[in-house]
Amino acid sequence: MKWKASHRFYKGCYRVARAVLSVFFRFDVIGRENIPAGAAMICSNHSSLIDPIFIAFAFGIGCYLHFIAKVELYSIPVLSAIIIKLGTISVDREKMGAETIKNTLKYFKNGEKVGIFPEGTRNQDSDSVSAKFGAVKIAERAGVPIVPVYVPRRKRLFSKIVMVIGKPYYIVKQNHKRSAEEYADMSADLMRTIETLNPGITR
Repeated sequence: MKWKASHRFYKGCYRVARAVLSVFFRFDVIGRENIPAGAAMICSNHSSLIDPIFIAFAFGIGCYLHFIAKVELYSIPVLSAIIIKLGTISVDREKMGAETIKNTLKYFKNGEKVGIFPEGTRNQDSDSVSAKFGAVKIAERAGVPIVPVYVPRRKRLFSKIVMVIGKPYYIVKQNHKRSAEEYADMSADLMRTIETLNPGITR
């Protein structure tokens, strides 16, 4: 049976997760004023399975985020039913297929926000994994802003989790077809932008 994405279900899960995780963490958000109205590609570093939940907390219960999730999660019986109803988008981490792009563009057309982890996998270090091209390529094609978000990599129980939402920016379309090197550079720039949001960096 195929579940239909539901904002009401999303809000219910949000409230439950917030109530449970607030016992173990304190949350603080910097830069909420940077959240644009309408469609946007939300891009964050990724180090933990609960990062999507923390990002949802950063954007607030009124902002329905559709996360791109690895296809392996859809083979887990109970979890798959939940994430499908939450409106997630499946992706093969080795190659972003046409169906993933189609579903992402559909949400953008409806003025909604999609969350993606450009590194494509969990990463505890800032520079050990190269970012994949999918985020910048889709944002360019759709003409939506990229919103960089920093989530602390190390999350200690009973500590404060400070999440930072950066200023949105656009990938300017070119008349020529971009090379793989150009997309690699833009993806690397995106990850550097995310890292500069780390409130622990001395500037």
